[in-house]
Amino acid sequence: MFANFMDTVRARSDQAIASGDLQPIVAEQTILHDRDLPFVVRWVAALAAKDAAQPSAQQSPDAPGPAATVLPGGPRDPDFNPFLHPDPALTVGPVGADHVAILNKFPVCLHHLVLARRHFAEQLSPLELTDFHALALLLSGQGGLGFYNGGAAAGASQRHKHVQWIPAAPENASLQALTRGLPAVSGQGAILRHPLLASLAHCLIRVDAGPGAHPEDSAASLLTAFGQGCADLGLRPDAQGLLPPFNLLAGDGWMLMVPRSQEHFLGISLNALSFGGTIYVRDPAQMDAIRRAGPLNALFSVGLSPENAG
Repeated sequence: MFANFMDTVRARSDQAIASGDLQPIVAEQTILHDRDLPFVVRWVAALAAKDAAQPSAQQSPDAPGPAATVLPGGPRDPDFNPFLHPDPALTVGPVGADHVAILNKFPVCLHHLVLARRHFAEQLSPLELTDFHALALLLSGQGGLGFYNGGAAAGASQRHKHVQWIPAAPENASLQALTRGLPAVSGQGAILRHPLLASLAHCLIRVDAGPGAHPEDSAASLLTAFGQGCADLGLRPDAQGLLPPFNLLAGDGWMLMVPRSQEHFLGISLNALSFGGTIYVRDPAQMDAIRRAGPLNALFSVGLSPENAG
């Protein structure tokens, strides 16, 4: 079943690139090592195209708020909702009962998927079992990395709740380099800190997520770990039921959660994938800025210190 789904992803990607509905992947990259951790810094042409996209007046009839001017993939319009009526050229199909898989119009890698809720929910409302089930279907069938940008300060460009997935590839973000040196632990739910991230509020939690895991069991494990991480990091809903900004990454038996203070470092947008070892930049000047500052310093600047979390 999953093989058929990925066949659809590949076919839809090829069609959308050929028609111009999907930006092709054009990237240059360099590898930087910072305190023994490798980081891929990728200059992705699609991100510059994202910023340059011209506004057009659109409004989903179901989107909250008044009609608005939309910059597709560009500066955020909090009232526009591209996921309630996704572009058919980019729509792959259902994933679980409550989500639809959509090709990211401005992908950071080939087969980059958005898994969007079918009905509107705020991006910063707590993740639920159904969100993790959608991710678990992909992680169990294909591996790769699931990730979530919780709020604008964490790199989210839309209010409509969505998680994302990228396939496993040498240049793609993953948790493998970060978790390789951690002590071996048995059993789900163990919470660890990475010694090289001591200046950053974060937690790494053992989960049942990855190739071969049963999707229902994996979804339950991810939900439990999410609750543990929120409690550990002091991520509590406010009066409107919304969480503070944070990033989440899941794959290869681990979940990483990182509270966020801001989106940008020297004008460079850093989202969840940055904490998975791949930093995406818009131009060579941004690549040079990361090289000068060091990737870890860039990440530390957009997170919280352990003392200020919670």
